[in-house]
Amino acid sequence: MTAMDFRFAVNVSPKPGILDPQGRAVEGSRGHQGSEGVSCVRVGRRIEVTVAAADEDAARAIVERLAAEFLSNPLIEAYVVEAVGAASSTRSGVPA
Repeated sequence: MTAMDFRFAVNVSPKPGILDPQGRAVEGSRGHQGSEGVSCVRVGRRIEVTVAAADEDAARAIVERLAAEFLSNPLIEAYVVEAVGAASSTRSGVPA
């Protein structure tokens, strides 16, 4: 069986209403940097991952599970999974 590599990004950020100290710090320093007019800053993180799977739907399901169970805290964080690019290569079905 041949698997293809699919690349995704998981963007994790604090849920609305959750205190974001890093975002507040950025907002607080904006005046010192000449960045007037900037507000509602939320700081999160981006995780990029490549998954070998039979198709994009199967790969996305794996990434969605990773995001929900390991890459985010569902109590205080939200996440969005986005495809970064098309299949980058083809592999044989032999595990790496």
